[in-house]
Amino acid sequence: MNPTESLLRLPEVEAIVGLKKSKVYTLIQEGGFPKPVKLGTRSVRWKASDVYSWINSLPVAALTEEAAA
Repeated sequence: MNPTESLLRLPEVEAIVGLKKSKVYTLIQEGGFPKPVKLGTRSVRWKASDVYSWINSLPVAALTEEAAA
């Protein structure tokens, strides 16, 4: 891990990706979202680089001229 890597709490992840807790954990179970780093028995964080890499990997919606109008 990069020494300047940020670790994000769930509320921060929710705000960045625009998803709620239940959807984040569903995507993790399906292998479609980065797993958190376990810090303690009840404490997890997400590496910011993993979250932003996930965002950058999302497909871009192709808009047709009709949909854009």
